Amino acid sequence: VHAFPCCVLLSLLCWTVAVPLDCKDESGSLSRCATISQEKLLDRVIQHAELISRVSEESCTLFEEMFVPYSMRAFRNQGGNACVTKAFTIPNSKSELQQISDKWLLHSVLMMVQSWIEPLVYLQTTLDRYDDAPDTLLNRTKWVSDKLVSLEQGVVVLIRKMLDEGMLSPSPPGVVQYDVQPEVLESVLRDYTLLSCFKKDAHKMETFLKLLKCRQTDKLGCALY
Repeated sequence: VHAFPCCVLLSLLCWTVAVPLDCKDESGSLSRCATISQEKLLDRVIQHAELISRVSEESCTLFEEMFVPYSMRAFRNQGGNACVTKAFTIPNSKSELQQISDKWLLHSVLMMVQSWIEPLVYLQTTLDRYDDAPDTLLNRTKWVSDKLVSLEQGVVVLIRKMLDEGMLSPSPPGVVQYDVQPEVLESVLRDYTLLSCFKKDAHKMETFLKLLKCRQTDKLGCALY
């Protein structure tokens, strides 16, 4: 029996009280978010990004503790070049981040969100094949995958409101190909790399959106991001 820390229970509670960000109506239009003010929509998007970042960190830690031998954990840092967003021009330092415009902050978030939707669907499939994967990990992975789609919708509407632009076209393609039946060790390392990469990018999404919010309200204090 695995005991889960109180932070996990806190996240589960946050999932239930989070303000919804479901922009699509029955016809597939994003009209549900169109009537929300730009300020409130940005707040909702940030809240979703915060929760996604927190849950992704917990999921990565749980996976590491359950499936990754200590001697293999160094591979997480070596797997940076395998991250699905490695090929994108996304700021990686504070100096770069401070120099880009609001437009590129939003587009960078959208590129990261879109690039992770497919890999997270894959991750759900591969985690189902683990004999002793806890429901907590499986449920969290599915929750993050679903919320990422909602986050994409919110960011698209935000881009329309702030920049008078629509969805990036074309959307970033899937850049990672997966074997159908990988070896067990290979599968663990690959899933560990995926979770680690997503954790980093989820933190970037949260940081970029909070910097955008800061620029709207307190430009003098934004150098901290």
